[in-house]
Amino acid sequence: MQNSKLLCLNILWAILGIIISCSPALSLERVTSKVVGKLKDGRPIHEYTLKNKNDLEARVLTYGATLTRVRMPDKNGKIDDIALYLDTAEEYVKGHPLFGSVVGRYANRISNARFKIDGKVYEIEKNAGKNHIHGGRDGFQKRLWTGKGTSIKGSASVSLKLTSPDGDAGYPGELKVEVIYTLNDDNELKMRYKATTTKATHLNLTNHAYWNLGGAGSGDVLGHILNFPASKVLEADQHRYPTGKILKVDGTPLDFRKAHSIGSRIKEAKGENYDDCYVVDRRAIKSRLQFIATVYHRKSGRWMDVLTTQPGFQLYTAKGLSSRWKTKDRTYGPYHGFCLETQNFPDAPNHANFPSSLLRPGEVYDHETIHRFKINKKTGSARS
Repeated sequence: MQNSKLLCLNILWAILGIIISCSPALSLERVTSKVVGKLKDGRPIHEYTLKNKNDLEARVLTYGATLTRVRMPDKNGKIDDIALYLDTAEEYVKGHPLFGSVVGRYANRISNARFKIDGKVYEIEKNAGKNHIHGGRDGFQKRLWTGKGTSIKGSASVSLKLTSPDGDAGYPGELKVEVIYTLNDDNELKMRYKATTTKATHLNLTNHAYWNLGGAGSGDVLGHILNFPASKVLEADQHRYPTGKILKVDGTPLDFRKAHSIGSRIKEAKGENYDDCYVVDRRAIKSRLQFIATVYHRKSGRWMDVLTTQPGFQLYTAKGLSSRWKTKDRTYGPYHGFCLETQNFPDAPNHANFPSSLLRPGEVYDHETIHRFKINKKTGSARS
């Protein structure tokens, strides 16, 4: 009898083990969260950590919906940060050069801080001289979002939500925004942006991560090999505001259709710095997602491909970055990171020939960007 009971108990434990091992809840270990700081009013700031099975990791703060750290192996298996970051939540709250934050309501520039919708002129906040940039002084990058982690087989996600009130920085309409970061076992970091509004408004969201595939603080990115098919770029004035013209990149230092290092022609660029909006070449494929860029770092063997549904992307090489920005063991400087900000065109509300950035009630703003990571040798855990 005793042996029979023991046998039944062992069978029961075996069945329970199978149920647990098959349960999606187990995969929640891929998503963890903790309180890492607080605002002056006492509201807590949470950090969500997403992990995949290939030693790739992404961390996100609810403050600014900020992608703080992305960690992956190199060709020798050594894991390092490949996005510039700060050590503490308090440092992000004090202010920073938009390291990994979600920028809004309107990423990039709007000339004269005004636009017209259905014949009505809207004056928005001036925070760049007479102009407007990155949503104003209190843009989405300085807001506390609410987060929720989820996990299913093969991927981990965090959803962050924010409500922007009618009249926020001068923009019309109450805006409900959701940004979803997903990390999967194919080494893809997906960023999906969704929003609805109660009044017609202009919207342009992006993530402002600074990438360095050699490792954050390892030096400049001028040796990174960059390649993208974009054949056109927006003409901009001396202050980087679009004139409305779209130019071909042929014969200019802005042409990366043949792979070459970021630094090989940077001295020929305006101000010895890239800060230009490229037009995504739409190709005849069924998917909304378009490939826009490949970046490669020889020494580490790390690659990053970028795909997006957006019509443009801003290449920025951070010449003005200084040693003011650092961690306890890393110091940043000029050209220590590059940005590939997928977005609508800057100043689109004031140029009828640019893709519309207008969102109306009943419509859903829905865009996605994917960063796909790989290693050129199989010695690392991330797949080639």
